[in-house]
Amino acid sequence: MSDVYIAITIIWLFLFVYSIAGSVDFGAGFWSMFYYGRTDTNAASIANRYLSPSWEVTNVFLVLLVVALVTFFPRAAFSLGTIMLVPVSFVLMLLIIRSAFMVYSYTVQKYTRTLTIISGVTGLLIPALLVSMLPIAIGGFVETVGDTQYILFNEALASSTFYMHLGFGLSTELFLSALLLSDYAREAKSESTYLVYRRNAIILGPITLAFAVAATFTLIPEAPWMVENMAREWELFAFSLLAFGIGYSALFWPSKKVKIGQPRVAVLAIVIQFGLASFAYGSAHMPYLLYPDLTIYEAFTNEAMFRSLLIGYGIGMAILIPAFFLFWRLFMKDKRYLQAEKQAQK
Repeated sequence: MSDVYIAITIIWLFLFVYSIAGSVDFGAGFWSMFYYGRTDTNAASIANRYLSPSWEVTNVFLVLLVVALVTFFPRAAFSLGTIMLVPVSFVLMLLIIRSAFMVYSYTVQKYTRTLTIISGVTGLLIPALLVSMLPIAIGGFVETVGDTQYILFNEALASSTFYMHLGFGLSTELFLSALLLSDYAREAKSESTYLVYRRNAIILGPITLAFAVAATFTLIPEAPWMVENMAREWELFAFSLLAFGIGYSALFWPSKKVKIGQPRVAVLAIVIQFGLASFAYGSAHMPYLLYPDLTIYEAFTNEAMFRSLLIGYGIGMAILIPAFFLFWRLFMKDKRYLQAEKQAQK
Protein backbone atom coordinates (compact mmCIF):
# COMPACT_ATOMS: atom_id res chain seq x y z
CA MET A 1 0.00 0.00 0.00
CA SER A 2 1.37 3.42 -0.94
CA ASP A 3 2.00 6.16 1.61
CA VAL A 4 -0.95 8.24 0.43
CA TYR A 5 -3.37 5.33 0.86
CA ILE A 6 -1.97 4.50 4.29
CA ALA A 7 -2.68 8.11 5.27
CA ILE A 8 -6.21 8.14 3.87
CA THR A 9 -6.91 4.79 5.59
CA ILE A 10 -5.86 6.27 8.94
CA ILE A 11 -8.23 9.17 8.34
CA TRP A 12 -10.99 6.73 7.42
CA LEU A 13 -10.40 4.85 10.70
CA PHE A 14 -10.72 8.06 12.72
CA LEU A 15 -13.80 9.05 10.71
CA PHE A 16 -15.39 5.63 11.15
CA VAL A 17 -14.81 5.53 14.91
CA TYR A 18 -16.12 9.08 15.30
CA SER A 19 -19.17 8.38 13.14
CA ILE A 20 -20.10 5.35 15.26
CA ALA A 21 -19.31 6.94 18.63
CA GLY A 22 -20.84 10.25 17.59
CA SER A 23 -23.99 8.62 16.25
CA VAL A 24 -24.58 6.79 19.52
CA ASP A 25 -23.68 9.87 21.58
CA PHE A 26 -25.91 12.29 19.67
CA GLY A 27 -28.68 9.71 19.39
CA ALA A 28 -28.60 9.09 23.13
CA GLY A 29 -29.09 12.83 23.63
CA PHE A 30 -32.20 12.68 21.46
CA TRP A 31 -33.60 9.64 23.28
CA SER A 32 -32.94 11.33 26.61
CA MET A 33 -35.01 14.28 25.41
CA PHE A 34 -37.67 12.07 23.82
CA TYR A 35 -38.30 10.03 26.96
CA TYR A 36 -37.75 12.82 29.47
CA GLY A 37 -40.49 12.95 32.08
CA ARG A 38 -41.99 9.60 31.12
CA THR A 39 -43.03 7.60 34.18
CA ASP A 40 -43.77 4.36 32.32
CA THR A 41 -40.16 3.71 31.29
CA ASN A 42 -36.58 4.28 32.47
CA ALA A 43 -35.36 4.93 28.92
CA ALA A 44 -34.37 8.53 29.69
CA SER A 45 -32.41 7.41 32.76
CA ILE A 46 -30.50 4.81 30.72
CA ALA A 47 -29.70 7.38 28.01
CA ASN A 48 -28.47 9.89 30.60
CA ARG A 49 -26.34 7.22 32.25
CA TYR A 50 -24.73 6.51 28.88
CA LEU A 51 -24.17 10.20 28.13
CA SER A 52 -22.62 10.95 31.50
CA PRO A 53 -19.20 9.39 30.79
CA SER A 54 -19.21 9.08 27.00
CA TRP A 55 -19.77 12.50 25.48
CA GLU A 56 -16.38 13.81 26.62
CA VAL A 57 -14.59 10.88 24.97
CA THR A 58 -16.41 11.15 21.63
CA ASN A 59 -14.95 14.56 20.82
CA VAL A 60 -11.42 13.16 21.13
CA PHE A 61 -11.91 11.34 17.84
CA LEU A 62 -13.20 14.51 16.15
CA VAL A 63 -9.99 16.29 17.14
CA LEU A 64 -7.90 13.35 15.90
CA LEU A 65 -9.80 13.36 12.60
CA VAL A 66 -9.29 17.07 11.94
CA VAL A 67 -5.63 17.03 12.96
CA ALA A 68 -4.93 13.95 10.80
CA LEU A 69 -6.61 15.52 7.78
CA VAL A 70 -4.69 18.78 8.08
CA THR A 71 -1.32 17.12 8.75
CA PHE A 72 -1.49 14.31 6.19
CA PHE A 73 -3.18 16.41 3.50
CA PRO A 74 -2.17 20.03 4.20
CA ARG A 75 -2.95 21.15 0.65
CA ALA A 76 -6.56 20.15 1.22
CA ALA A 77 -6.92 22.49 4.18
CA PHE A 78 -7.47 25.58 2.08
CA SER A 79 -10.03 24.14 -0.34
CA LEU A 80 -11.96 22.13 2.23
CA GLY A 81 -11.66 24.88 4.83
CA THR A 82 -13.09 27.46 2.43
CA ILE A 83 -15.94 25.31 1.15
CA MET A 84 -16.89 23.81 4.51
CA LEU A 85 -16.53 27.05 6.46
CA VAL A 86 -20.25 27.62 7.00
CA PRO A 87 -21.37 24.08 7.98
CA VAL A 88 -18.23 23.46 10.07
CA SER A 89 -18.66 26.77 11.89
CA PHE A 90 -22.23 25.85 12.77
CA VAL A 91 -21.07 22.40 13.93
CA LEU A 92 -18.45 23.94 16.21
CA MET A 93 -20.94 26.40 17.68
CA LEU A 94 -23.46 23.65 18.32
CA LEU A 95 -20.78 21.44 19.87
CA ILE A 96 -19.82 24.24 22.24
CA ILE A 97 -23.46 24.85 23.17
CA ARG A 98 -24.16 21.14 23.59
CA SER A 99 -21.06 20.52 25.68
CA ALA A 100 -21.86 23.44 27.94
CA PHE A 101 -25.42 22.30 28.48
CA MET A 102 -24.31 18.70 28.99
CA VAL A 103 -22.18 19.91 31.90
CA TYR A 104 -24.86 22.10 33.43
CA SER A 105 -27.64 19.53 33.02
CA TYR A 106 -26.00 17.46 35.77
CA THR A 107 -25.40 20.36 38.15
CA VAL A 108 -28.31 22.81 37.71
CA GLN A 109 -31.38 20.72 38.48
CA LYS A 110 -33.74 23.68 38.08
CA TYR A 111 -33.09 23.84 34.33
CA THR A 112 -32.68 20.12 33.67
CA ARG A 113 -35.59 19.91 31.22
CA THR A 114 -34.45 22.95 29.20
CA LEU A 115 -30.90 21.73 29.07
CA THR A 116 -32.01 18.23 28.06
CA ILE A 117 -34.08 19.63 25.19
CA ILE A 118 -31.18 21.74 23.94
CA SER A 119 -28.85 18.76 24.15
CA GLY A 120 -31.31 16.61 22.22
CA VAL A 121 -31.97 19.18 19.48
CA THR A 122 -28.29 19.93 18.94
CA GLY A 123 -27.71 16.17 18.92
CA LEU A 124 -29.87 16.03 15.80
CA LEU A 125 -28.57 19.18 14.10
CA ILE A 126 -24.86 18.34 14.40
CA PRO A 127 -25.05 14.99 12.54
CA ALA A 128 -27.31 16.61 9.93
CA LEU A 129 -24.71 19.29 9.23
CA LEU A 130 -21.86 16.77 9.14
CA VAL A 131 -23.67 14.43 6.74
CA SER A 132 -24.63 17.35 4.49
CA MET A 133 -20.94 17.67 3.56
CA LEU A 134 -20.89 14.30 1.78
CA PRO A 135 -22.94 15.31 -1.29
CA ILE A 136 -20.86 18.48 -1.60
CA ALA A 137 -17.63 16.47 -1.72
CA ILE A 138 -19.08 14.27 -4.47
CA GLY A 139 -19.20 17.26 -6.80
CA GLY A 140 -21.65 19.43 -8.67
CA PHE A 141 -22.29 21.89 -5.86
CA VAL A 142 -19.03 23.86 -5.92
CA GLU A 143 -18.24 26.80 -8.18
CA THR A 144 -14.68 28.08 -8.69
CA VAL A 145 -14.18 31.77 -9.41
CA GLY A 146 -10.51 32.57 -9.83
CA ASP A 147 -8.80 31.12 -6.77
CA THR A 148 -11.96 31.12 -4.67
CA GLN A 149 -14.46 28.30 -4.36
CA TYR A 150 -18.10 28.66 -3.32
CA ILE A 151 -20.80 26.19 -2.34
CA LEU A 152 -23.91 26.46 -4.50
CA PHE A 153 -26.36 26.26 -1.62
CA ASN A 154 -29.43 26.74 -3.81
CA GLU A 155 -28.53 23.74 -5.95
CA ALA A 156 -27.52 21.65 -2.96
CA LEU A 157 -30.79 22.34 -1.13
CA ALA A 158 -32.76 21.46 -4.27
CA SER A 159 -30.95 18.14 -4.69
CA SER A 160 -32.59 14.84 -3.78
CA THR A 161 -29.12 13.45 -3.00
CA PHE A 162 -28.73 16.01 -0.23
CA TYR A 163 -31.97 15.00 1.48
CA MET A 164 -31.40 11.26 1.09
CA HIS A 165 -27.96 11.60 2.69
CA LEU A 166 -29.51 13.72 5.41
CA GLY A 167 -32.22 11.16 6.09
CA PHE A 168 -29.67 8.36 6.09
CA GLY A 169 -27.47 10.19 8.59
CA LEU A 170 -30.30 10.90 11.02
CA SER A 171 -31.84 7.42 10.80
CA THR A 172 -28.39 5.86 11.26
CA GLU A 173 -27.79 7.97 14.35
CA LEU A 174 -31.07 6.91 15.95
CA PHE A 175 -30.72 3.26 14.88
CA LEU A 176 -27.19 2.82 16.25
CA SER A 177 -27.99 4.62 19.49
CA ALA A 178 -31.15 2.54 20.02
CA LEU A 179 -29.14 -0.64 19.44
CA LEU A 180 -26.38 0.21 21.88
CA LEU A 181 -28.78 1.54 24.51
CA SER A 182 -30.74 -1.70 24.29
CA ASP A 183 -27.53 -3.61 25.00
CA TYR A 184 -26.66 -1.21 27.82
CA ALA A 185 -30.12 -1.59 29.34
CA ARG A 186 -29.70 -5.36 29.26
CA GLU A 187 -26.34 -5.08 31.06
CA ALA A 188 -28.01 -2.83 33.63
CA LYS A 189 -30.68 -5.56 34.06
CA SER A 190 -33.50 -3.24 33.05
CA GLU A 191 -35.47 -5.54 30.78
CA SER A 192 -38.40 -3.17 30.25
CA THR A 193 -36.01 -0.45 29.02
CA TYR A 194 -34.24 -3.01 26.84
CA LEU A 195 -37.55 -3.83 25.16
CA VAL A 196 -38.25 -0.13 24.53
CA TYR A 197 -34.95 0.43 22.73
CA ARG A 198 -35.18 -2.93 20.96
CA ARG A 199 -38.55 -1.83 19.54
CA ASN A 200 -37.02 1.45 18.36
CA ALA A 201 -34.15 -0.41 16.68
CA ILE A 202 -36.57 -2.81 14.95
CA ILE A 203 -38.48 0.17 13.50
CA LEU A 204 -35.42 2.19 12.50
CA GLY A 205 -33.41 -0.65 10.91
CA PRO A 206 -35.46 -0.95 7.68
CA ILE A 207 -35.79 2.85 7.50
CA THR A 208 -32.01 3.23 7.60
CA LEU A 209 -31.56 0.60 4.90
CA ALA A 210 -34.20 2.27 2.73
CA PHE A 211 -32.45 5.65 3.00
CA ALA A 212 -29.11 4.02 2.08
CA VAL A 213 -30.60 2.48 -1.06
CA ALA A 214 -32.42 5.71 -1.96
CA ALA A 215 -29.24 7.77 -1.49
CA THR A 216 -27.42 5.44 -3.87
CA PHE A 217 -30.08 5.75 -6.56
CA THR A 218 -30.15 9.55 -6.31
CA LEU A 219 -26.43 9.56 -7.15
CA ILE A 220 -27.06 8.05 -10.59
CA PRO A 221 -28.04 11.33 -12.34
CA GLU A 222 -25.91 13.63 -10.17
CA ALA A 223 -22.65 11.69 -9.71
CA PRO A 224 -22.45 8.83 -12.26
CA TRP A 225 -18.68 8.53 -11.72
CA MET A 226 -19.36 7.68 -8.07
CA VAL A 227 -21.97 5.06 -8.96
CA GLU A 228 -19.58 3.39 -11.42
CA ASN A 229 -16.90 3.20 -8.74
CA MET A 230 -19.39 1.86 -6.18
CA ALA A 231 -20.39 -0.88 -8.62
CA ARG A 232 -16.77 -2.07 -8.60
CA GLU A 233 -16.99 -2.43 -4.79
CA TRP A 234 -20.06 -4.65 -4.96
CA GLU A 235 -18.44 -7.44 -2.90
CA LEU A 236 -17.97 -5.16 0.11
CA PHE A 237 -21.51 -3.84 -0.20
CA ALA A 238 -22.81 -7.41 -0.45
CA PHE A 239 -20.96 -8.44 2.73
CA SER A 240 -22.26 -5.26 4.34
CA LEU A 241 -25.82 -6.23 3.52
CA LEU A 242 -25.19 -9.73 4.90
CA ALA A 243 -23.86 -8.23 8.16
CA PHE A 244 -26.94 -6.03 8.38
CA GLY A 245 -29.18 -9.08 7.98
CA ILE A 246 -27.33 -10.91 10.76
CA GLY A 247 -27.40 -7.91 13.08
CA TYR A 248 -31.05 -7.09 12.51
CA SER A 249 -32.15 -10.72 12.84
CA ALA A 250 -30.19 -10.99 16.12
CA LEU A 251 -32.85 -8.80 17.68
CA PHE A 252 -35.21 -11.77 17.27
CA TRP A 253 -32.87 -14.59 18.34
CA PRO A 254 -33.67 -16.53 21.52
CA SER A 255 -31.71 -15.45 24.57
CA LYS A 256 -31.12 -16.63 28.13
CA LYS A 257 -30.66 -13.12 29.60
CA VAL A 258 -33.78 -11.43 28.20
CA LYS A 259 -37.11 -12.49 26.74
CA ILE A 260 -35.95 -12.24 23.15
CA GLY A 261 -33.01 -10.93 21.17
CA GLN A 262 -29.24 -10.75 21.49
CA PRO A 263 -28.39 -7.03 21.37
CA ARG A 264 -24.62 -7.50 21.76
CA VAL A 265 -24.50 -9.58 18.58
CA ALA A 266 -26.73 -7.01 16.88
CA VAL A 267 -24.45 -4.11 17.86
CA LEU A 268 -21.27 -5.87 16.71
CA ALA A 269 -22.79 -7.02 13.41
CA ILE A 270 -24.22 -3.59 12.59
CA VAL A 271 -20.92 -1.88 13.41
CA ILE A 272 -19.18 -4.32 11.04
CA GLN A 273 -21.85 -3.58 8.46
CA PHE A 274 -21.26 0.16 8.66
CA GLY A 275 -17.51 -0.42 8.58
CA LEU A 276 -17.74 -2.42 5.35
CA ALA A 277 -20.19 0.00 3.74
CA SER A 278 -18.24 3.11 4.70
CA PHE A 279 -14.96 1.57 3.49
CA ALA A 280 -16.58 0.66 0.16
CA TYR A 281 -18.08 4.16 -0.13
CA GLY A 282 -14.73 5.75 0.65
CA SER A 283 -12.92 3.50 -1.84
CA ALA A 284 -15.41 4.51 -4.51
CA HIS A 285 -14.68 8.16 -3.74
CA MET A 286 -10.96 7.72 -4.36
CA PRO A 287 -8.76 9.35 -5.50
CA TYR A 288 -10.81 12.50 -4.96
CA LEU A 289 -11.13 14.46 -1.76
CA LEU A 290 -13.25 17.00 -3.60
CA TYR A 291 -14.48 15.98 -7.02
CA PRO A 292 -13.18 16.96 -9.57
CA ASP A 293 -10.79 19.62 -8.28
CA LEU A 294 -8.73 17.95 -5.56
CA THR A 295 -7.19 14.48 -5.32
CA ILE A 296 -5.36 12.80 -2.45
CA TYR A 297 -2.15 12.88 -4.49
CA GLU A 298 -2.28 16.65 -4.96
CA ALA A 299 -3.05 17.32 -1.30
CA PHE A 300 -0.60 14.83 0.27
CA THR A 301 2.29 15.97 2.48
CA ASN A 302 5.93 15.14 1.75
CA GLU A 303 7.41 11.72 2.54
CA ALA A 304 9.59 12.85 5.47
CA MET A 305 6.66 14.53 7.19
CA PHE A 306 4.48 11.48 6.55
CA ARG A 307 6.97 9.17 8.27
CA SER A 308 7.23 11.48 11.27
CA LEU A 309 3.45 11.75 11.54
CA LEU A 310 3.07 7.99 11.25
CA ILE A 311 5.43 7.44 14.18
CA GLY A 312 3.63 10.12 16.22
CA TYR A 313 0.19 8.65 15.60
CA GLY A 314 1.52 5.15 16.36
CA ILE A 315 2.80 6.27 19.77
CA GLY A 316 -0.42 8.18 20.44
CA MET A 317 -2.61 5.19 19.60
CA ALA A 318 -0.45 2.91 21.76
CA ILE A 319 -1.38 5.17 24.68
CA LEU A 320 -5.00 5.88 23.79
CA ILE A 321 -6.22 2.41 22.79
CA PRO A 322 -5.57 0.77 26.20
CA ALA A 323 -7.15 3.79 27.89
CA PHE A 324 -10.28 3.52 25.72
CA PHE A 325 -10.43 -0.22 26.33
CA LEU A 326 -10.32 0.29 30.10
CA PHE A 327 -12.97 2.99 29.80
CA TRP A 328 -15.21 0.60 27.86
CA ARG A 329 -14.75 -2.13 30.43
CA LEU A 330 -15.69 0.27 33.20
CA PHE A 331 -18.61 1.59 31.22
CA MET A 332 -20.19 -1.72 30.15
CA LYS A 333 -18.96 -4.33 32.62
CA ASP A 334 -18.17 -2.77 35.99
CA LYS A 335 -20.82 -4.08 38.40
CA ARG A 336 -20.57 -1.09 40.72
CA TYR A 337 -21.29 1.31 37.87
CA LEU A 338 -24.19 -0.79 36.64
CA GLN A 339 -25.48 -1.15 40.21
CA ALA A 340 -25.47 2.64 40.51
CA GLU A 341 -27.73 2.76 37.46
CA LYS A 342 -30.01 0.16 38.98
CA GLN A 343 -30.26 2.13 42.22
CA ALA A 344 -30.97 5.31 40.26
CA GLN A 345 -33.99 3.66 38.71
CA LYS A 346 -35.53 2.71 42.07
